[in-house]
Amino acid sequence: MRARISLLCLVLGLASTLAGQNEAALRHAIQLHQSGDIEGAVGEYRAYLKQNPDSVVARSNLGAALSRLGRYEEAIAEYTQALKKDPGNLPIRLNLALAYYKTAQIPVAAEHLAAVVKQQPGNRQAVLLLADCDLQLGEDKKVIELLEPLEKESPGDKSLVYLLGTAYIRDKQPARGQVLVDRILRDGDSAEARLLLGTTKMNAQEFAEALVDLKKAVELNPRLPDVYSYYGLALLSTGDMAGAADAFRKELESNPNDFVSNLQLGVVLKQDQDYAQARDYFDRALRVRPGDPGVRYQLATLDLMTGKLDEACAKLEQLTRETPNFVEAHVSLATVYYRLKRKADGDRERELVLKLNAEKQAAQPGAKVP
Repeated sequence: MRARISLLCLVLGLASTLAGQNEAALRHAIQLHQSGDIEGAVGEYRAYLKQNPDSVVARSNLGAALSRLGRYEEAIAEYTQALKKDPGNLPIRLNLALAYYKTAQIPVAAEHLAAVVKQQPGNRQAVLLLADCDLQLGEDKKVIELLEPLEKESPGDKSLVYLLGTAYIRDKQPARGQVLVDRILRDGDSAEARLLLGTTKMNAQEFAEALVDLKKAVELNPRLPDVYSYYGLALLSTGDMAGAADAFRKELESNPNDFVSNLQLGVVLKQDQDYAQARDYFDRALRVRPGDPGVRYQLATLDLMTGKLDEACAKLEQLTRETPNFVEAHVSLATVYYRLKRKADGDRERELVLKLNAEKQAAQPGAKVP
């Protein structure tokens, strides 16, 4: 679970490297860093780097200190420079991944974590963080591939079991997910087990039953990552829009970069015609999952609703080219064409929608072939 994955950045002491060198300034910076005087350490590292700009140790430790202060973008710049000098340094790459993770640049974090895991498959911190990134990106099969071998070795690791169980459920493998739920339940009722049960029922479209489990999960541990996000989805599915919006906001209080909560809260606000705030949440969701078709569609419909027809048209044309079976996008594009007085284009999109819907209906189980 995200709450249980260590996010500490590594400080490179390298005492043996320094032993034979006159590096008093750098030693002092490291001492300040390790004693908790982070601001002082930052100043010392910067002063040292003015004289020694190629020092990998000082550059990396400056990144770690900046991360401790929450100045992640600055940390990313320092780690990146350090990694250019020493591209095979896995601790630096892991620290860089952590900084990207904390700034919700999840795809980039996953890229660096994958490089670490490839070289160090036994690095549990990197493995669990990569699994969490993949889960946030909707890459459920990657999570399963990554964690299945480790689960057999460590069946009692609740963080691992939770991540894998969630991936199974999202991947429409409820039976496998249920096995892991049962394992968690052996230790008694828990928020983790209730969340997994609730998501299983959500996937089965048993929304009222899911709501019961997810409400219990919130009561047991309101700080559990994703718990308010899924609770909000259950409330939406049972018609409680106001309650859902409140749940999504509570999720974002603890995790401002939760993809589902940003997207769904944006949808609720769009329906309430609060277009400016809705756009802010959609933009944040898109930063978490760049290129996501669902978010891009919502932004295009915002343009449509606010009269920005040319912008909406450009976005929807690109979206339908990239995802040609996205029926709703074709419907909205037809609407835009008609409003732009492009009747022939609108008619063409309308015919395409009818064709796509017919193909979708024919593919349903039990559909009759004429």
